[in-house]
Amino acid sequence: MEEKTPVPIVKKPILRKHGGIDQGVREGRGFSRGELEAVGLDFKKALKLGLRIDKRRKSVHEWNIKALKEYLEKLREKGVRI
Repeated sequence: MEEKTPVPIVKKPILRKHGGIDQGVREGRGFSRGELEAVGLDFKKALKLGLRIDKRRKSVHEWNIKALKEYLEKLREKGVRI
């Protein structure tokens, strides 16, 4: 069975009409470059692995870095060269 790629999670925008409270999180378009660099991946390697990338996003979230590290570890256990 093929390993599922991790899904990036991003914060929802804070809206003034809701009193500026935190709206929570949602599924993102892709991982940011900073998150990829934190786990040692460059843009081309991430695309070859089938990871979604969002070039516009600048934020770096620890939960996304953790998900990427776990995914890469599972690939290494299967013998995939990264």
